[in-house]
Amino acid sequence: MSATLEKGQTINFYTATMPIILSVFAIYLTIGISLGVLPKFVQNNLGFNSIIIGMVIGLQSLATLLTRAYSGKITDTKGAKKSKMLGVLLSVIAGIAYILAVSFQASPQTALVFLLLARMIHGVGESFLVTGALTWGIGLVGHQNSGKVMTWNGIAMYAGIAVGAPLSIWMSKDFGVLPAFILIMLLPFVSWISTAKLPSIPVDKGHIRTPFYKVIGAVSGQGLSLAFSSMAFGCIASFVGLFFTEKNWGDASLAFITFGACYVLTRIFFASFPDKYGGFRIAFISLIIEAAGQIIIWTSASKAMAILGCGLTGVGFSLIFPALGVLAIQKVKPQMRGTALGAYVAFVDLSLGLAGPAAGLAAGWFNYQAVYLFGGLSCIISMIILLFNKK
Repeated sequence: MSATLEKGQTINFYTATMPIILSVFAIYLTIGISLGVLPKFVQNNLGFNSIIIGMVIGLQSLATLLTRAYSGKITDTKGAKKSKMLGVLLSVIAGIAYILAVSFQASPQTALVFLLLARMIHGVGESFLVTGALTWGIGLVGHQNSGKVMTWNGIAMYAGIAVGAPLSIWMSKDFGVLPAFILIMLLPFVSWISTAKLPSIPVDKGHIRTPFYKVIGAVSGQGLSLAFSSMAFGCIASFVGLFFTEKNWGDASLAFITFGACYVLTRIFFASFPDKYGGFRIAFISLIIEAAGQIIIWTSASKAMAILGCGLTGVGFSLIFPALGVLAIQKVKPQMRGTALGAYVAFVDLSLGLAGPAAGLAAGWFNYQAVYLFGGLSCIISMIILLFNKK
């Protein structure tokens, strides 16, 4: 196979996408590992409060958000493969910064600086990796398979988080936090190896690019709905571990696993639903389920009820991204697909960047359980936005 596909040429779906999915999974394992270990590390080892925890967690998504325009531009002008590989390199550097934070934990302020640096680099790496991977996958298998590419990449992303978070919780209990951060540094090499032999896709360098702000405007309706729906996931990712600790329910590994399993299984068995029944209908039903999950966690009086709520949140959140995403990329020309995907996913970054600090304020004012009322209200706002952006 040639190093670059001819324009209009495609290859077998699974031959093309499985290496990319493995690559994305490896990087999102590092993100899951960081989410599982950072809240307690910042609170217990460094002695900072819930607001600082929220800031540390949210900074990665903020860094991803601020570099979406640039990663989309690089993807469209330099190639999706180069963009994706740059994301892998930055993830390695982030792992090194995490390790330095552990090395300097005797000085909490110094360790916090390294953590913030690691989160920023990790976020920029995620920006390049996801934009590059999605554009690369769609380019290899054809636009007609864009929904499937988004679905399977989403499975890789959230499966990585669902596996990485409990893995890091287990590792930190028995071995401390350092091995978890070393794993963050090593996993990107798996990501690099898995796609090293895949062909590049052609780059249309002569195309006149649409300004990023116009692309943002084109996908803003679906993007804002996606952003508010993602707040619920941010609440689980940032604070479910501390919520379980507050309630003396033990660690939250099963909550992460349940969320991830429900998310992945829903995508596997119902991936065709957005195409079959329409993106608006599936997104709206999904938001109802997601909101119900958050309300169950907010009102839960037992560990089992909280885990049930995490599961329902996973079911509801699962199909929102592909249901709205296929509509979003149809609004731009194929040559701008990387930029459109960058703009669309930027709304998730905005959401997760704000969810951590906002949920941290809710936890500081009330308690960790109140975080999930905030998540439920965010889902309701997402429904309202969706009603005004049906197409």
